[in-house]
Amino acid sequence: MPTELLSGVYDITVMEGTDRRLRAYLFDDPAPTLVDTGLESTTDRLFAELDDLGVEPERVVVTHGDGDHVGGLASVVDRFDPEVFVPEQTELGSVDGVEDGGVTRYGHGDEIGPFEAVHVPGHEPDNHALVDADREIVVAGDAVSGSDQRGLPEGYLILPPAVFSDDLNEAEESLERLLEYEFDAVLVFHGSSVLEGAKEKLDRFVNFPGRP
Repeated sequence: MPTELLSGVYDITVMEGTDRRLRAYLFDDPAPTLVDTGLESTTDRLFAELDDLGVEPERVVVTHGDGDHVGGLASVVDRFDPEVFVPEQTELGSVDGVEDGGVTRYGHGDEIGPFEAVHVPGHEPDNHALVDADREIVVAGDAVSGSDQRGLPEGYLILPPAVFSDDLNEAEESLERLLEYEFDAVLVFHGSSVLEGAKEKLDRFVNFPGRP
């Protein structure tokens, strides 16, 4: 069963194991919005979780083009026929069944329903976060991970692993852009989300003691 992390905001875990956990998020506002879609191979679990909620997404927002975020998009489109938003830098050639003309492209500063898109490249060039100002929530894409992804105590935010990232220097620099916004919670796709005090924790991570 999906976990309601905050009012109307659900963590939909589509794969869980000792070495990897994959998830999507559902915002059950007037236009139910699914953020990312998991792998193509995890769509059965995604659909089962949505059925448990009794919600059909009317909008899908993709944060970036990694397979564990966009792989299930074609199946989601086939089943629900939602409005689809994809970053302007994301290549969709590897997503069979999704035509570029059938999606809306977005970039930094664009508004999508309750969200403002924030371009935070580094993990991947197309990575975006989504800021819901009314709920004081950031959906981070893979701009950051939960600290427990790396075996640390949960409750903090760290950069994604270098082995999965394009440019960690750029990823760290991009976090300063997120700090321009007001938020209390950061939802991550790997590791555990931080549901309160997240901006203060991220600020301490970015502006660490002794930073030049």
